[in-house]
Amino acid sequence: VQTCALPISGSGSEAWERLQNDRIRVIVSDWTMPVMDGLHLCRRVRERSGAEYVYFILLTGRDATQENRMAATDAGVDDFLSKPLDFGELWMRLRVAERILRYTTQLRQLEELLPICSYCKKIRDDGNYWQQIEAYISERTGSDFSLDSAVGEVRELAR
Repeated sequence: VQTCALPISGSGSEAWERLQNDRIRVIVSDWTMPVMDGLHLCRRVRERSGAEYVYFILLTGRDATQENRMAATDAGVDDFLSKPLDFGELWMRLRVAERILRYTTQLRQLEELLPICSYCKKIRDDGNYWQQIEAYISERTGSDFSLDSAVGEVRELAR
């Protein structure tokens, strides 16, 4: 794990301003903050077009109800932790963020090399045929790459 200086902001609007000026790839935000709450901050982060992906972890003292988790997910939050904070749990989530950000960087580099439709996210192959990304990757790497299979595996593990 890389070490880095952690900029701290006192409000959501201060964090937003900092994000405009600094290259920030992970945000760990409280849900309840002055001026702009964590959900509003996350929505603004997700609305930026063309920016690098930012992994967003939301901390909250609120109950981790299904409704609160859905509100966070709908706002674009990647991960949700309840207070009191378990720093070991946060460390594990930051490791996951590190991997996901590495993969999003690699994907962005591939998008620059491969003809990918920005609307439908299909790849044009050598035969000038538009193909789903999952099928394209599977053909060339032999890996089963799909959101559906990942969700199925998680459900299987949960049993």
